[in-house]
Amino acid sequence: MRKQIAAANWKMNLTFKEGETLLNEILSANVALAPHQQAIFAVPFPYLTMVKSLTDEEKNYFVAAQNCYNKASGAYTGEVSAAMLQSLNIRYCVIGHSERREYFNETNAILAEKVNICLANNIIPIFCCGEPLSVREEGKQNDFVAVQLKESLYHLPAEDIKKIIIAYEPIWAIGTGKTASTEQAQEIHAYLRSNIEAQYDSEVANTIPILYGGSVKASNAAEIFASPDVDGGLVGGASLKADEFLAIIKALQ
Repeated sequence: MRKQIAAANWKMNLTFKEGETLLNEILSANVALAPHQQAIFAVPFPYLTMVKSLTDEEKNYFVAAQNCYNKASGAYTGEVSAAMLQSLNIRYCVIGHSERREYFNETNAILAEKVNICLANNIIPIFCCGEPLSVREEGKQNDFVAVQLKESLYHLPAEDIKKIIIAYEPIWAIGTGKTASTEQAQEIHAYLRSNIEAQYDSEVANTIPILYGGSVKASNAAEIFASPDVDGGLVGGASLKADEFLAIIKALQ
């Protein structure tokens, strides 16, 4: 059975105390997760050790970095390496969020390097892909995401790509209140899985969790997660409210 994952992306929000309070509220609800279910908190770098210490005693609750640099080490002031994350026993790292692609000009080639360096340090990439509104309106979303997978992931051997988590995020639905319909989400998730199968095989394709990211909230999570090829969500704004994110965790299949 594929992992079913509720991943919180705090982005650049919350003070240390606010983050600690939020996480304690969520954990104190004692939502038990099945062996195939996970809750992952992608938090700003200064909060990694705090969130790790609070989740370490919780079964199937984990912390993730929101990014890492594509070089192993060196004179890159302000950057954080995968080796640094590994030294803190961080198991997950978000790679290629649309905001990183747009605001920091991260290309598919750079993201391939980040994927490689994460895997070399035993960190599981949560690899983001997705199309802008203009591409969706032209009906070319499948071709767009296929290129993202090909240029950033398909150099990997089967045993490595099976470790990846993919998060599909329609860029036009991030922070806008717009959400892809359940049918749209299932359609492109099924396409992503079929594309992976064509490149590798069905066993690989059916191993990789594919999360939906784009205005997931308590009111729509259960319906979206019930789709056969949607394996949970990468959640932005709703992850900053304890009751909202708890409802999303409970919506996992």
